[in-house]
Amino acid sequence: MSWIFLILAGFFEVGFTTCMKLSDGFKDWRYSLGFLVFAVLSFFFLNRASQSISLGTAYAVWTGIGAAGTAIIGILAFGDSTSMWRIFFLSTLIFSVVGLKFFGGE
Repeated sequence: MSWIFLILAGFFEVGFTTCMKLSDGFKDWRYSLGFLVFAVLSFFFLNRASQSISLGTAYAVWTGIGAAGTAIIGILAFGDSTSMWRIFFLSTLIFSVVGLKFFGGE
């Protein structure tokens, strides 16, 4: 169950970073509220996950999911770069997160 909490925390992190981008510097109250709700949920689930997954592993996976997910949203929704090197390093990040799940010693 802790890994499900951790994955949820990562997805909510993607939600709060996306809302942050869409909030226009926190001027749009709807996206600002979305940012706040997603951030609270993300930290809540990270806290729950870190009760039985080591903090270092939980934090690394949380940031990895958030970074990769946010980069993918940037590519799909905001026209961010899809250079070969960017895709390569995003792929290595995703493989690292998966590796922590299977070889993180939990």
